[in-house]
Parts: sequence; C-alpha cells; structure tokens
Amino acid sequence: MLERESGGPGTTSSKNLSGGAIASLTGIGVLLVFIVQNTEDVKFHFLFLSFTWPLWLYTIVTAFFGAMVWFGLGVMRRHQRRKERRENR
Repeated sequence: MLERESGGPGTTSSKNLSGGAIASLTGIGVLLVFIVQNTEDVKFHFLFLSFTWPLWLYTIVTAFFGAMVWFGLGVMRRHQRRKERRENR
C-alpha cells in the first residue's frame, strides 16, 4: 500500500519560510551586526533637552519606533480596504 505525502499543490509546509520572514530575519541580523560594531556614546540635542546615549541603544529604540510605524500603517491600510469592501457591497 502506498502512502501519500501530506503536501501537495496549494498546501504549505511549516518548514518553508516566506519572503517576508526571510527579509525580517535578514534585517534583524544586519541590525545586530550594526549594534555590535557601534558601541560608542553619542550626544543628542533636542529642543531644550541634551543627553548622551550609547549608539546601540539609540539604534534599538529607532528600529522599534520604525517597526511600530510600519505596523501601524499596515493596520490602517487593512482597515481602509475593509471599509471600502463594505461600501462596495
């Protein structure tokens, strides 16, 4: 008796990575290399504030806020598309 594999056309395996996952992992790897190589302190002047931070911490904070903006724009886009679909019904 022959056994069939559970994967076929139209099915995905959990072992395969999507393009977005590969891009995200690559970006995280590049970010980690940048952080390891840039450990000096930098001084910031913003309005009336002046402070010193390690460059690696600034990089993490900036990457986090950038990811939140990117995620937020994606949520807003999905919401707008759902709204348009409802209106077209």
